[in-house]
Amino acid sequence: MEIIDFLAPEAVLSSLRTHSKKQLIHDLAARASQLTGLPAGRIFEALIERERLGSTGMGQGIAIPHGRVAGVSRIVGIFARLESPVSYDAIDEQPVDLVFLLLAPVEAGADHLKALARVSRLLRNQAVCEKLRAAKKPEVLFSLLTESPNGHGAQAA
Repeated sequence: MEIIDFLAPEAVLSSLRTHSKKQLIHDLAARASQLTGLPAGRIFEALIERERLGSTGMGQGIAIPHGRVAGVSRIVGIFARLESPVSYDAIDEQPVDLVFLLLAPVEAGADHLKALARVSRLLRNQAVCEKLRAAKKPEVLFSLLTESPNGHGAQAA
């Protein structure tokens, strides 16, 4: 499974302004609502419920909020580069500025985990994160997020 399988160009936000973790999740739920046609409140509740189990802030300024949502027909991703980092209760207690939201159907099972693992692998790459932080245009961010990760036919970094 590749990121392009669940991330569309219109789901990349290059400069999201937000002031808190809760506001960030609310803003992402609103965007997900536009992309899926589902109520933003339902998406927000699923994400908050997952955060109650433990923060999805994985450290080094990165968060991957995710949840299974009734009515979602396929895995949907949204990427946001924040204008200013926000406190997110991350594992390393550092604020977050790169966020990749994942929504999955309730019955997604292994596909949800594969998508989560794929995003996590990409965002653990420090060179990729530096490029994401430097990029200002959504189309550049989309390209960075979806280019071949292993050099399969792509230039090695």
